[in-house]
Amino acid sequence: MLAPGSSPKWRTRLAPPWGQIYWITCWITLYTTEALPTCPFSCKCDSSKLEVDCSGLGLTSVPLDLPAATRTLLLLNNKLTTLPSWTFANLSSLQRLDLSNNFLDQLPGSIFGDLTNLTELQLRNNSIRTLDRDLLQHVPLLRHLDLSINGLAQLPPGLFDQLPALRSLSLRSNRLQSLDRLTFEPLGSLQLLQLGDNPWECDCKLRGFKHWMEWFSYRGGRLDQLSCTLPKELRGKDMRVVPMEMFNYCSQLEDDASSAGLDVPGPPCTKASPEPAKPKPGAEPEPEPSTACPQKQRYRPVSVRRAIGTVIIAGVVCGIVCIMMVVAAAYGCIYASLMAKYHRELKKRQPLMGDPEGEHEEQKQISSVA
Repeated sequence: MLAPGSSPKWRTRLAPPWGQIYWITCWITLYTTEALPTCPFSCKCDSSKLEVDCSGLGLTSVPLDLPAATRTLLLLNNKLTTLPSWTFANLSSLQRLDLSNNFLDQLPGSIFGDLTNLTELQLRNNSIRTLDRDLLQHVPLLRHLDLSINGLAQLPPGLFDQLPALRSLSLRSNRLQSLDRLTFEPLGSLQLLQLGDNPWECDCKLRGFKHWMEWFSYRGGRLDQLSCTLPKELRGKDMRVVPMEMFNYCSQLEDDASSAGLDVPGPPCTKASPEPAKPKPGAEPEPEPSTACPQKQRYRPVSVRRAIGTVIIAGVVCGIVCIMMVVAAAYGCIYASLMAKYHRELKKRQPLMGDPEGEHEEQKQISSVA
C-alpha cells in the first residue's frame, strides 16, 4: 500500500515485481502439484525426492491415494497382514519399497507385476511362509532383496530366474534346511548372500548347493556363515569347511536309487480271484494256472552287497597270488637245476685249471707206471 501523496510513477515501478512474484508462485505450485499432486492422510511426503513415508502409523491397509510419481514408498512398522494384487498397480515409477516389520504371511504372485522399475524390496521381519514362483518375474531391475526373519521353509524353483541384476540377497533367520543350486545359478550379478540362523541339514540334499557356494566364493562373492544343525557329527560346523569326502556316500545312494528305478512295476495284486474248487476224494487234483501274485525279489541291504563284493574281490586276489606262487616255484626249480649243472661242469674243469691236488695225483700215477 502506497503512502498518501505518492506519485503514480512509484506505483508503476512497484507493480511489475509483484506480478512476477505472483507468476513464480503459481509455477512452483503447479510443479509441486504435478510431482506429488496429493499426499495420503497422516503420511509424510517429500516432493524433491518423490518419497512417501507412511511408516509407524498402525496401518492395516495401504493408502489408496498414493501419487503415481512416487519413487520411494515406506510402509514399515505397521499392521499390514494381507495385500490385494492391485495394491501397487498405478506405481510404475516406484524404485524402492519397504514393507518391513509387518504381519504379512502371503503375497499374491502378481502383486509386483507393474513395478518394472523397482530396484530395492524390503520384506524383513514378516510372517511369510511361502513364496509364489512368479512373485519376482516382473522386476528385472531389482538389485537388493531382503527376506530375512520370516518363516520360509523352502524356495520355489525358478524364483530368481528373472533377476539378472540382483546384487544382495538376505535369507537369514528363516526355516530353510536345504537349497537347490539351480535356484541360484541365474544370479550372475550376486555379490552378497546372507544365509545364517537357519536349521541347515548338511546331507545329500545340500551337496549341490555346496558346489555352488564354492563357485560363488571363488568368483569373489561374500557369504556369511552357514552352520550345520544336522547330522549330529557336523553340528555347529560351517558348511563351507566340510570336506566333499563327507558326501561320497551320496553317489552310492543315487546309484542304488537309479538301479531300483529300472524295475517296471506290474499291476497291483488283488485277492478278487475266485477260490479253486476243492478236489473230490479219491480223484487226483488237476493242475490249475497260478493266479497268485508274483513274489517280489528280496531286497538285499547295502551291507550284504558289500560283503558279496568283498568276497569276490578277495577270491580274485587270492587266485592271482596263487598263480604268482606257482610261477615263482617253477622259476626256482629251473634256477636250481641250472646252478647244479653249472657246478658239475665246474668240477670237471678244475684239474685242467692247475689244481695242485690234481697234479699230485698225476705224479702218483706216473711213478706207479714206472
